[in-house]
Amino acid sequence: MTDQKTEGRGGTATTGFDRRLLPPMMLGSVLNPVNSTIIAVTLVPVGDALGVPPSQTAWLVSALYLATALGQPVVGRLIDIFGPRRLFLVSTSLVGVAGVVGTLAPNLGVLIASRVLLGFGTCAGYPAAMALLRSEAKRTGQDSPSGVLTALAVANQTIAVIGPLLGGLLIGLGGWRATFALNVPLAVAAVLLGLLRLPKEAGTGESPQRGRLAARLDLPGMALFAAMLVSLLLFLMNLHLRDWYLLVIAAAASAAFAARELRAPTPFIDLRVLGGNTPLLATYGRALVAYVVAYSFLYGFTQWTQEGSGLSPSHAGLVQIPMFLVAIGVSIVSGRHNGVRGKLLVGAFGQVVACAVMLTLTGDSPVWMLILVALIFGVPQGLNSLALQNSVYFQADPERTASSAGLLRTFAYVGSMVASSATATSFGQRADTGGMHHLAWFMLGAGVLCLLLTVFDRTLGRARDGDTSADTPQVP
Repeated sequence: MTDQKTEGRGGTATTGFDRRLLPPMMLGSVLNPVNSTIIAVTLVPVGDALGVPPSQTAWLVSALYLATALGQPVVGRLIDIFGPRRLFLVSTSLVGVAGVVGTLAPNLGVLIASRVLLGFGTCAGYPAAMALLRSEAKRTGQDSPSGVLTALAVANQTIAVIGPLLGGLLIGLGGWRATFALNVPLAVAAVLLGLLRLPKEAGTGESPQRGRLAARLDLPGMALFAAMLVSLLLFLMNLHLRDWYLLVIAAAASAAFAARELRAPTPFIDLRVLGGNTPLLATYGRALVAYVVAYSFLYGFTQWTQEGSGLSPSHAGLVQIPMFLVAIGVSIVSGRHNGVRGKLLVGAFGQVVACAVMLTLTGDSPVWMLILVALIFGVPQGLNSLALQNSVYFQADPERTASSAGLLRTFAYVGSMVASSATATSFGQRADTGGMHHLAWFMLGAGVLCLLLTVFDRTLGRARDGDTSADTPQVP
């Protein structure tokens, strides 16, 4: 541990985390969650306005996650090499462009294109934040910046749950296009904060050299990763045996990707290191199934409250307020305590209970029953992402913090794609109660799997050597 008194960026001595970094870090990291959740109450109004069924509006969800699942680890790798500032500014500028395109979109195709742009534009925020955390930890000599990891998780939880409420209010004020226009002022604010606050020095572990830049980027590895992920996600978007060839492409690309990464001197994703990091692999797997449940609830339950239960978009957003309050409270309280295993166990069990309660709902269920489900889901909403984020921060190779954080989001988005496909399959032309129950059974199975993956994971609960920080999770 180095001396905590170091020279600050402005030339003065500092002893802790540079709090000036918090605004751009938090705003950048929430750009994706706000667009992921605000669309939940926008799907039905968009479908009504453009005359398309839920099976087609589901592409507004899938397009964002396809782009983001691909872009997060790629942009994260670029951040590991070049530092967060340049990638943050370019990406957040693209968010503003996507906002303009979405606001003016004349049809569903253009609207989907805007969501693809939005997905790539929001790729830098979260990996940049995690890279800044790592660089500040190195600068100050404090392994876990006090409270910052929890603050980052709480910000994402707040936006993730408040998104449907905000979407309902914007639709009430200016129609569904207002939810796309919101990205313009958010992008402007993010770019300005990035210019003013983010450090110009680059590199969280590597310094790029012009002659070796292409090798450091591992462009063939990135291309094979893209082919593997795109073909897999396209299959997940619309599960059907006629699309079997997509699985063949994904398998072939996966084999070629593995062969390439095992031979590359500077691989895009170091499979040799990753393969030996069992705790990190377990975290990625747990993230996938946990987010299958979370996003199935977000999109499926919200659509059902409008079409199956008869609530307006604004009222459907209001139903999410209890989940917002519980998730924030749980994140704040649990962030003060050591350990990850307990958080994950309670989070997984909470998902199972909430799914079971969903099976009891009907179109005539009183509003308090809908609120009860939201309250129960608030517990895993507040626990899971905090525990998963902290796990990756401590389990990942410090020189690949940004790309490892991006890969966590990739697994989460694969889960969201599975959830989107399950929602579209369950509902078909209308989000009725029968479809909601079908979706709830699927969610229950995923929730049980997440619980089992946590119960039998022996890598959880081990204290880190020499670390007694109150907000440091007990991970290997």
